[in-house]
Amino acid sequence: MANQNIEMSKLRQIIKHYTHKQGTRTIRDLTGVSRNTVKKYIARFQQLKTPWDELSKLNDKDLETLFLEEPILADPPERELELYKFFPSVEKRLKQPGMTLKLLWEEYSLKHVDGFQSTGFYKHYRLWKGRSHPSMHMVHKSGERMFVDYTGKKLEIINPTTGEVVIVEVFVAILGASQLTYVEAVESQDMEDFIKCCENALYYFGGTPLAIVPDNLKSAVIKASRYEPHLNDNFDAFAEHYGMAVLPARGYKPKDKSLVEGAVKIAYNRIFTNLHEKQFTSIVDLNVAIIHYLENFNLTNFVGRNYSRKDQFNEIEKQILAPLHPLRFEMRQTAMVTVMKNGHVCLHCDKHYYSVHFNNIGRKVKLFFSKSKIEIYYKYELIATHPRIKSPYNYSTDPAHMATHNKHIAEWNPERFLTAAALIHSEVELYIRQVLLKKAHPEQGYKSCQGIISFARRVGNDRLIKACRRANEYGIYNFKIIESILQRNLDQYDIEGELPPMPKHENIRGEDYYK
Repeated sequence: MANQNIEMSKLRQIIKHYTHKQGTRTIRDLTGVSRNTVKKYIARFQQLKTPWDELSKLNDKDLETLFLEEPILADPPERELELYKFFPSVEKRLKQPGMTLKLLWEEYSLKHVDGFQSTGFYKHYRLWKGRSHPSMHMVHKSGERMFVDYTGKKLEIINPTTGEVVIVEVFVAILGASQLTYVEAVESQDMEDFIKCCENALYYFGGTPLAIVPDNLKSAVIKASRYEPHLNDNFDAFAEHYGMAVLPARGYKPKDKSLVEGAVKIAYNRIFTNLHEKQFTSIVDLNVAIIHYLENFNLTNFVGRNYSRKDQFNEIEKQILAPLHPLRFEMRQTAMVTVMKNGHVCLHCDKHYYSVHFNNIGRKVKLFFSKSKIEIYYKYELIATHPRIKSPYNYSTDPAHMATHNKHIAEWNPERFLTAAALIHSEVELYIRQVLLKKAHPEQGYKSCQGIISFARRVGNDRLIKACRRANEYGIYNFKIIESILQRNLDQYDIEGELPPMPKHENIRGEDYYK
C-alpha cells in the first residue's frame, strides 16, 4: 500500500538505486515498493542532505529513526509565514457563535492584499490544523455545551474513627469550546450527588452553557434513545432551572464523548498521580487537593500553544455563558393527592395542610415539593405555591383560595358541623365552635370537626360529651386532644375532683418552660 513504512533493507535499496540515477518507476519495479512510497523516502533523503555513503554505515535502528521521524519542512515563503501566524487566532475565533472560516478569510484578505485566495487559505488551514491536532477533534462553539461524566477509576478516603477505607466517585466536566475542566470527588453516582456536581461545575465556570451533555447515566437518563431519550425528572428540572437543554451522548458515537473522555485521562495523569501517595480523612480535604492540581492544569499552556485553557476560557467563552440562576436548585419529590372538602391538600410526610382554590375541591392534584417550596399542579397547570412548613396538623392557607371569600358555598361549612354537634349535646357544639374560631379560616378546622364528631359513633355520645368538657377545661381545641383523652380514658374522671396530669402536647410549653 502507498506511503507505508517499509523494512530498512528495502529502504537501502531505494536510496542506492536513486543515487545511481534510477527513476522512480524503475525503482518501483526493482524493489516491489509502490511508486508513492518510493517518492516519500527519496524526498526524505533529499531533506536530510546527508551523503548516502554516510547513511549506509548506520544500523537499521538509527536509519529507521532518521527516516521515519517527522519530515523536515522547507522554509516557507514570507506570505505563508504570515498566514500561519494568523491561524492560532482563527482556531480560537471559529469557536465563537456564528463565526465561519469564510468570514475569517475575508478579514485576512482585507489586511493582506497579496495574500492567499480562499481556496489556498482553506487548504493551508487544514494542513496547519492537521499538524497541530493530528486527531482532528470536533469544533464546539463558545457557550454551547458542557460535557459531564464519571471516571472509571476511583479515589479513596480513610475514616479517622474506624480506619475503614471508603471508595469515592470522581466527577468530571469540561466546556466544549475552551476545554476548561472541572473535577470533584463525590460519595456516589446517585441522582442527588450527580446534580450537585453538575451545579458545582456551573458555579466553577461562573455561568451556564446552552446544553449539558451527559453520558447515558441512570442519574440523568432513565431510558436511552437515539431520537427521544427519557430523562430523569429531577435532572430535567435541574437543566430547566438553569436554562439548559439536555443532549445525552449517543450510543456508539465516540465523538460525542471524546472531550470528556480526554478530560478523564487528564484527571488520571494530572490529579490521580499526584494524590497517589497521600491520605485523606474527609471528602472535603480530598476536594481541596483536587482543586489545587486542577487549577495548575487549567493554567498550563496547551501543547504547542502560548495560551492555557483558562486563558482561552476568559477570551472566548466566559462572556458567552448565560448568568447563573440566583437560587440554587433544590431536588423535588412528587405525590398525588386529592383536594379535601376544606380546600386543602395534605403533604403526608409532614402531615401539614396547604390550600388550593376551592374550585379544585375533589380533584386529584400533583404535589412537587423540595426543602423549601411546595408547588401544586392540576393537569400540568400550576394552581398553588406555598413555602414548605414542617409543622404537623397545621395549615398554610392563602385567603384568596377559601370559599368564605367567594359566593360559592362549599358542601362543608361551619353551620353543618355546628348543627351536627348540637344534635349530640351543647357541650360538643360549644367545643366545635371554639375549634372553628381558633383557626384563621374556618375551612382549616373542618377536618378536625369531622374527626371529633365521628367519635360519637365510635365511643358513644356520653364519652364524647365528657371528653369535650375536659378538653374545654384544658383550653385546647383540636382533634388530637380529644383523641388523647379518649385513648387514656381521662373522660372517666370526675372533673370536680382531682384532675389527672394534663396530657403532653406540642403546643403546650409545660411548667418547666418558665423555670
